[in-house]
Formats: sequence, C-alpha cells, structure tokens
Amino acid sequence: MSQQKERKNNFATSSKINIKSLYTPEDLNAFSSDVQLGKPGFFPFTRGVYPTMYRGRLWTMRQYAGFGTAEESNRRYRYLLSKGQTGLSVAFDLPTQIGLDSDHPLSCGEVGKVGVAVDTMEDMDILFDGIPLDRVSVSMTINSTAIILLAMYLAIAEKRGIPWTSLNGTIQNDILKEYIARGTYIYPPQPSLRIITDILAFCRVNVPNWNTMSISGYHIREAGATAVQELAFTFADAAAYVEAAVQAGLEVDYFAPQLSFFLAAHNDLLEEIAKFRAARRIWARLMRERFQAKDPRSWMFRFHTQTSGATLQAQEPENNVIRVTLQALAATLGGTQSLHTNSRDEALSLPSRESARIALRTQQVIAHESGITDTVDPLGGSYYLESLTDRIEEDVNRYLQKIEDLGGMLKAIESGYIQREIQDSAYSYQKAIESRERIIVGLNDFTGSEEPLSFDLEFPGETVEQNQVDRLRIVKNRRSSKDVQAGLAAVRKAALSGSNLFPAVLQAVRAFATMGEITTVLTAIFGEYKESVTI
Repeated sequence: MSQQKERKNNFATSSKINIKSLYTPEDLNAFSSDVQLGKPGFFPFTRGVYPTMYRGRLWTMRQYAGFGTAEESNRRYRYLLSKGQTGLSVAFDLPTQIGLDSDHPLSCGEVGKVGVAVDTMEDMDILFDGIPLDRVSVSMTINSTAIILLAMYLAIAEKRGIPWTSLNGTIQNDILKEYIARGTYIYPPQPSLRIITDILAFCRVNVPNWNTMSISGYHIREAGATAVQELAFTFADAAAYVEAAVQAGLEVDYFAPQLSFFLAAHNDLLEEIAKFRAARRIWARLMRERFQAKDPRSWMFRFHTQTSGATLQAQEPENNVIRVTLQALAATLGGTQSLHTNSRDEALSLPSRESARIALRTQQVIAHESGITDTVDPLGGSYYLESLTDRIEEDVNRYLQKIEDLGGMLKAIESGYIQREIQDSAYSYQKAIESRERIIVGLNDFTGSEEPLSFDLEFPGETVEQNQVDRLRIVKNRRSSKDVQAGLAAVRKAALSGSNLFPAVLQAVRAFATMGEITTVLTAIFGEYKESVTI
C-alpha cells in the first residue's frame, strides 16, 4: 500500500521541535512514571500542584481590566464580579507603571489609556470601593512601582479595618523581564532587586497570604519568544530573584512559598499543555536540587495564565473568540491556578462590556460543560504529550546552563544575549507568516471578509485625563504638607540606610504622597536606568 503524501515536508511546534507522524511506547523508552510524573500534589508535580486539582477547586477566573479613572474601572470590576468572576486583575496606565503622576508633562495623552490611573491612595480607595478586599483575590500587574501600589492597597485595607492577614492576591513585582521584554523600568537592576527583596521580607511577616512576586514569562512570550524560551528566561529570572533574596539574608523556605508565576497560552494546543506540565517539573527540581529548599511548598510551581494578546487579529475579530477558547483550554488542561481570557476586540480597542462577558463565559463553559475538570491531568500518559514534555524540559535546561555559563541572568541581559534570542525568534515567526508557512486564518489565508463589525468598540472618554488631573490637584491641596514631607523624608532615609523600604513607603502613602513624589525621591538615590545594550 503506497504511503499517502503529507501536507508539508516538515511538521514542528512553535518552538521548532520536530513532530513525528506517530508516537508509540518506543518514544518513551527511558520514561519512568515515578520519576517524570509522580502523583498530583507531590514532587515533581508534573500532573498538578494539588492532589485533587479542579475536582476540589476550579481555577480563579481573574479577568484583567483597568482603564480611564478609578471610578470607571470600579464599575467594570463590579460588573465582572456580578457575572461570576472570582478574582480581580488590575491593569495600570503607563504613567502609573513608570512612576509619573497624571499631571506630569510626559503623562500627557497617556492617562488612563492602557490601564487605570493611580496617583494617590485616594485613587486606590475609589478603585476598590464597595469591593470586599478580604473576600476577593486581587492581582496587580505592576513592577517598578509595585512597592508603592501595594502600600496604597494595604493602607486602604487598614482604613477599612480589614486585617492584612486576610488579604489574598498577587503583585507581579518582576523587574528583570522589564529590561528584556517590556521596558517599564525606572531604576537600575541592583536597586530594583533590593526593592523586590524588601517587599518579600515585609509581606512574609505582615501579609502572609499575599503572593509577593508573579514571575512573568507572559511578556517575554508576547515579545516574540518561543514556548521553550518563555520558560527558560522566566526560570533564569526566578533564579536571580532567589539568589538575591538569599544573599540579603532570607532563608529560601521563608519566602519561596509566596512566589508565583505568570505564563502565556498560545495557539499550539499540545505544546502549550506540555509547556505547563514541564514548568512544574523544572521548578520543583530547581528549587529542591539547586537551592536546597526543604519545604514542599517551595517546590510548587503555581501560575496564572493569560491568553495571548499577540495572537489576536484585527481582521475578522470574531475569530479571536475561537483562538482564546483554544488557549484557555490549553491553560486548564495544563493545570493553571488562575486564568484571564482576552476579549475578541483587544486588537482594536479596550474590551467592551459585551466582549469581556463573552471572554469570561468562555472560562465558565470550559469549567462546567467540557468535562475536563472531572479528572486530574486527563492527557497524562499520551505518548506524544509525555515525549513533548520531556523535550521541552531538556531544551529549557540547555538554555539555563547557557545563561549560567554567561555569568547569570543579569550578565546575560547586560550583554544583550536574551534580547537577541527573543528578537531572532520573533523575526523567524514573522517570516513564517509572510511566507505562509504558518497560516493565520483571516490574515494570510481564508481572507476576504468585508462584513462590518457586529459590535461597538470602546475607548477612554475625552475628559478622562482632565478629570484625573483635577482630582490630583484637589488631593494635593487638601493633604497635610508636613505629613507628606515627613513621609518622603522617611523614604529617603530608608533608601540611604539600607533598611527595609516598605514601612517608609507606607508612611508616605498614608499621608497622600503621590506616586511621582515617592518615585522622584528613590530615583535621586538609586539613579535611573538607561538601556545601553546594542542588539
């Protein structure tokens, strides 16, 4: 019988891992169920970090939202919670991310555009008005200014009489990936690492249920990295943070249980599932073997997933609903603890209420109608999936060794190695699209739809910036200048002395010192990072 001709000369994953036409037990000759899989809830956690996984508790459905003023974002949060969302995820505007107040000249035109504007504790109070902070898990995607925004959040909880021990949530607080993939840094790497360890130390004692770091591969992936690079560079960042904390005198098991991760989910369904499974195994072995962590909680790779914004297309945006569904399926089959599903219109505008509702309903349908939550790791044991999981682990470990040979992640960033690797992958991916080696439905094939959009797009109102600037002026006129100056002086003293910055930042935000004022004090001492890497 003649062999049928295949569609392509070569089949490969998005990480360029070659795919055979058929996988059999022979592809798992060296495979040991005890070594590579184990049981869910036990080392190496390949099959999940909890024994019952979604049979016990579903993932947190945490839609990412924030735009315009605090009032507008608060209305969206209440809407999403009313539709069954189980956690909040806050997007901040660009000035807030880089420590500028809304009335700063460089903020002009950016206030409230890609997230909510937060200048003072008053904005944070309005943002969470009517939301029970002791019952809703809150995630904040923030890095350079994480210490200030978390201090504001703790201050409003304090104001409402809510003990910090009852707060549950996450701050991203992952600065290294900003230097390689995103760009919202302020200070040089070393003082940035010092701020991170101060947050870890303070929250370990005072906010014990808070995840003080969500080490992010998401933005690395969105910048053009492959699935393998996403894991490798994320773990290299994580290793640098663990080393910095240990060097600062913290025991690894003291802070590691509060570390969490943030990964992307792309369209290559099976590679993504294998990626998530491999990630748990790699982290468990890294923490137990390299960092000698003894607490099993330190070995657990707990992660939030967001479906990929980079894969969304402006052409035929209804197709994005299908893409997001596939990506959400990959995340849940891969065992995520928390999930955000992007909206169909995000290649064009802010998510509309209707689009955000559809995105949330996507998670709910998967959770309650698909059947995948009824058993743990339902694809475990697949010849192809286990082979792919092993291969991803091997490739990630090769990258980690290369980074170690370069002197660690800081050296690899400073030399431009990481940036070059990501750019090469992004270029290769784009070439594959342009040559139609990789088909994107509605973009480079199956095109021609000229039907008008069947839904309205949403953009921030024209008065958002002026309203925010007006409120900032009112707060500045009402606050005690003496208290503000005392708070800023405490920040300056702590930064210079090397003592933990968090109590001083808390004092400043309680006095309604602004984001920009606190950042200015720290920049004067730590300096401002200027990228000098030649790619």
